[in-house]
Amino acid sequence: MFDGLFQPMHLIVILFIALMVFGPKKLPELGKGLGDGIRSFKDSMRNREESFAKPDDVRIPAAGENETVSGQTRAC
Repeated sequence: MFDGLFQPMHLIVILFIALMVFGPKKLPELGKGLGDGIRSFKDSMRNREESFAKPDDVRIPAAGENETVSGQTRAC
């Protein structure tokens, strides 16, 4: 369905239409905004992957220990 959609001639036509619609002064601003949005999306995805790959230092106490998960001592 999308075979050959992004051929060089098609991209030139799309860029020409974008230039005519937005104008030469607005086009760099739109490109910068799009680039910033993609960059922030990649950063958030990278942070999400790192949070899944590296677990926090949570220690679950064994039966009979007098500590909670946060490391504070319980009064028994």
